[in-house]
Amino acid sequence: MYKVLLIEDEKPAAEWLSQLIRKFDSRISVMAVIDSVSSAVEWFQKNQAPDLVFMDIQLADGLSFEIFERVKVPCPVIFTTAYEEYAVKAFKVNSLDYLLKPIAYDELEAAFRKFGNTQQDLHIVPELTVELLNKVRVMLRKQYKTRFVIKVGEHLKSIPVEDILFFYSLEKATYLCTLDFKTYLIDYSLDRVSEMVDEHRFFRINRKYILNNQSIADIVVYSNSRLKIKLKKPDEEPIIVSRDKVAAFKEWLDL
Repeated sequence: MYKVLLIEDEKPAAEWLSQLIRKFDSRISVMAVIDSVSSAVEWFQKNQAPDLVFMDIQLADGLSFEIFERVKVPCPVIFTTAYEEYAVKAFKVNSLDYLLKPIAYDELEAAFRKFGNTQQDLHIVPELTVELLNKVRVMLRKQYKTRFVIKVGEHLKSIPVEDILFFYSLEKATYLCTLDFKTYLIDYSLDRVSEMVDEHRFFRINRKYILNNQSIADIVVYSNSRLKIKLKKPDEEPIIVSRDKVAAFKEWLDL
């Protein structure tokens, strides 16, 4: 039966995909789960190619397209992404498949059926050209992450960014807080989150918080030209905006 490789940097998403694959066919072997471009390049250099790769577009150390620029990937690829469908339509035009997170079982099943058909007629397996990859790379750079996938018990939940009040770090972990004041652990650092979200909607106020402009309940002028922000979450401590951040923060509020 098939041997597949998972290239995915979100642990809940990788676990969920593994479960769906086992549900589809328990004979399918997951050879490895890899979370970065550099690790994927090393893996392909040292191992025999799998029958199929599931590859997240955005990894811990960059876009997965960089893998193809550094090493040959001699097998079909199904991309997974948390971006909206229009951002990756170029894949469909070129007969490449992709799955939108959180992945539904029926979509995974259809992707495997399509893969089975290409195995019977190998000349229709699409080629990942540099031109295609560059085209989609440019499209993705114009987009921001539209949802975050988190794990709740044995289930995955998709949180739209418009439902997120703020992100924060605590004891080397990163969390998001939703409109209903529930908090969830995510598999990204605040540095990575700041690169993924729309700067018109979110502001990195300090090393601990990234705020949505809808998260603010009150702003008070504080000592030494600083500001104190009270968040809508009742039990959250006020945030002090340092003098060097005040001007940029006011400009962001006025966008």
